[in-house]
Amino acid sequence: MLDINNFTYNLPEERIALHPLPERDQSKLLVYQNNNIVHSNFSKLSTFLPSDAILFFNNTKVIPARLFFKKETGASIEIFLLDPVLPSSILSLAMNSIQKSRWHCTIGNRKRWKENSTLKISKGELILEATLVDHEKNIVEFNWNTTFTFSEVVQKMGDVPLPPYIKRKAESSDRDRYQTVYSKENGAVAAPTAGLHFTERVFNSLREKNIGLDYLTLHVSAGTFQPVKTQNALEHAMHEEQIVITRENVENLLKERAVVAVGTTSIRTMESVYWYGVKLSSDPLSRFLITQKDAYQLKPIDKSKALNAVLKKMNEENTDQLIGETSIYILPGYDFKTCDALITNFHQPGSTLMLLVAAWIGEDWRNIYSEALAKGYRFLSYGDSSILFRNKVVQSK
Repeated sequence: MLDINNFTYNLPEERIALHPLPERDQSKLLVYQNNNIVHSNFSKLSTFLPSDAILFFNNTKVIPARLFFKKETGASIEIFLLDPVLPSSILSLAMNSIQKSRWHCTIGNRKRWKENSTLKISKGELILEATLVDHEKNIVEFNWNTTFTFSEVVQKMGDVPLPPYIKRKAESSDRDRYQTVYSKENGAVAAPTAGLHFTERVFNSLREKNIGLDYLTLHVSAGTFQPVKTQNALEHAMHEEQIVITRENVENLLKERAVVAVGTTSIRTMESVYWYGVKLSSDPLSRFLITQKDAYQLKPIDKSKALNAVLKKMNEENTDQLIGETSIYILPGYDFKTCDALITNFHQPGSTLMLLVAAWIGEDWRNIYSEALAKGYRFLSYGDSSILFRNKVVQSK
């Protein structure tokens, strides 16, 4: 039993940041190291990092995943893109499809939309049609009349999918600000928010200190906002997300240097790579699929052995990248394998991200969050930041 009530705290509504600060890197930075808390500014991040560190960033790019259609009756139908079905379940391929694409979606006002009926919206010469092809599974087929890719279509037609706790309509400025400056790979429906604070000024300070930078991909799904609804957190069904890792990622993880994860999505990706290596070490034909139970049922092996098994898989497939899925569920008691520090924002009470933070630093999460509230930190996606150096003591379940 892991009582979710033990991972909640009182978050006043007014402490939720509804807009970003005018300058990304001027957010507050809480530094937690050796059980001590220091308050600083994100622009000074490099001063808290060892010169041999390497930062891993999630370079996923948020797509305008919220599409609004109107029926002839005037009823509004909201379609929220979740994950692609055709022509491919691989997000990079689906986003580059032309003239037709099928997606699993959430549908607002679905009772007003009959199966196999079509809705239309237009902008200039572009006409986008949406047909509900599977009412039970919420599968929507999109067709459009130009040679635009689906990525280009949603950029023109869609709205920024702000988190549900940001209770306002998306504004034009959100297209830039709810996106990291290094975003590259289209497919996320939520931003990897730990990266929102980085600017070229911060990157320059990191380079001056010879701190390494590396980029992996986890396409953040809407499931990241799903609250844990079961009192026993162990019974929560974790969402699945697509990840892409490169040969360079794995080689960098094998080096003897301090590893810093920029965001919970980055750390989930790196831990998933390790567990995939564990699977490959006993079964070289294993799919790149990490379930929420794998980390608690598989027998751990040496990190270098696991990562070298992943490199061997790349060599066998003559590729420099692997695409997989993960629903890794990191709970208090989890033994982290790949990281030394975590840069992250302040998360929702009783969320899977709160559980991950508690797994990372143990019971001290309470002191950190109390201190952040007392010092006026802004919370959640557009809020302030922290860097948490790992508490090596593994917490018991």
